[in-house]
Amino acid sequence: MKAKVDILALVLGFVGLFGTILVTALPMWRVSAFIGANLIVMEELWEGLWMNCYRQADIRMQCKVYDSLLILPPELQASRGLMCASIILVAIALFVTGCGIKKSNCCGDNMRSKNITLALAGSLYLLSCLITLIPVSWVGHTVIRNFYNPVIDDSQKRELGEALFIGWATSGILLINGIILLFVYSKRTSKEEEYYTDAYIVAARDTKKEESMHLESAPSSTHMHHEYV
Repeated sequence: MKAKVDILALVLGFVGLFGTILVTALPMWRVSAFIGANLIVMEELWEGLWMNCYRQADIRMQCKVYDSLLILPPELQASRGLMCASIILVAIALFVTGCGIKKSNCCGDNMRSKNITLALAGSLYLLSCLITLIPVSWVGHTVIRNFYNPVIDDSQKRELGEALFIGWATSGILLINGIILLFVYSKRTSKEEEYYTDAYIVAARDTKKEESMHLESAPSSTHMHHEYV
């Protein structure tokens, strides 16, 4: 059962890493909204962190990298840095998780060090979950707010892209993995404390037995006086 939990943590870590990379690379953060009478339905526009893609009628999809970071809205500018930081954190957390599992050669047989390593990995997963959730939710909130804003023209309104939904799902996976690792850490720590407590009680009993045996084997003063006479 313990080995299965370790394998599950590694699998979820790989899924979380793949998800964060996919969300960062996909251009479908904001997609064109097919509303209004003047908007041509055959047009399709995708906007991502690094490029935008455009297709009209039967023309092949064409993508172009942004010429400058300054032309992006603030939420997309911040999302670039946050998503890159999330990828780095998930990669580090995955490596630390591999070092903290029981079958790993890292830290040798020192279970206390491995438990601390697992707690660190769980904390990194929770932090990466937060860093992934912030940009995805920020962009999603902006898209929904602008969609219902009557001042903005219909051609400028966007809908939630597939990358946002994948980002929310990835955040959930990272959250679950962090909770699992912290739960395993607390369980191992409690067992370790019970082990040390039992060992201390056994050692105390052995000490008392040795002292009592020593007192029983010591000759009394009356017996020593009779032997002297």
